[in-house]
Amino acid sequence: MTEAKNPIFIAGPCVIENMELLDTVAAELVRINTELGVEIIFKASFDKANRTSLSSFRGPGIEKGLEMLSEIKSRYGLRILTDIHEAWQASPVGEVVDVIQIPAFLCRQTDLLVAAARTGRTVNIKKAQFLSGKDMFYPVQKVRESGCDDVWLTERGNMFGYNNLIVDFRNIPDMFEFTSRVIMDCTHSVQRPGAGKGITGGNREFVHPMALAAKAFGANGYFFEVHPDADHALSDAANSLYLSDLTKVIQSLL
Repeated sequence: MTEAKNPIFIAGPCVIENMELLDTVAAELVRINTELGVEIIFKASFDKANRTSLSSFRGPGIEKGLEMLSEIKSRYGLRILTDIHEAWQASPVGEVVDVIQIPAFLCRQTDLLVAAARTGRTVNIKKAQFLSGKDMFYPVQKVRESGCDDVWLTERGNMFGYNNLIVDFRNIPDMFEFTSRVIMDCTHSVQRPGAGKGITGGNREFVHPMALAAKAFGANGYFFEVHPDADHALSDAANSLYLSDLTKVIQSLL
């Protein structure tokens, strides 16, 4: 099992709501970086293409979203991560961000993986809710054979009946067999998919224990959706961590 040395942290709001939110979160991440001496990568989505309901907030779209992420990168000096849903998005996104993320439901989409790999950016692939850790060998292989050696994998739980997820932490050492960076998505793993009458529910109280359990299994990265007013976030409110709680959670993992 790979030891969790020099962990990285990925944090930010689920979706870009407005520039004020991005500024608030980015400023706090810079403060934490300085105080704790850790690396936190800023994450936010310009489009949430897999929302439960047609009426759910999706974000500002790729053009405006990339402008805002570029501004955050320039203003705060943070590395940036965002996700893509279609292969054509990889090229423009790769011009702005440092890490391109492949959503869990799309982790077997060959064209998407190949396009992300060809940008020259780090590619973070989320493990699908219907795959095992060992199954992720093949998405990694697609990315590497397309020219990208810097591939990360992220655990985010498996479907457990309807409207529920469960985490098999054995997936973490399993995925270390073919990558040196395995990240625990501590907030998406406590979701209750489709359990909130047209929105995804969740159990925020289990976010911190989820991170600690992942550390015990050797994770060397942690992913947190954070929001200053988590209960009123426009996406993933029920499972997002309050921004004010992020420092103590990270301290417990160091």
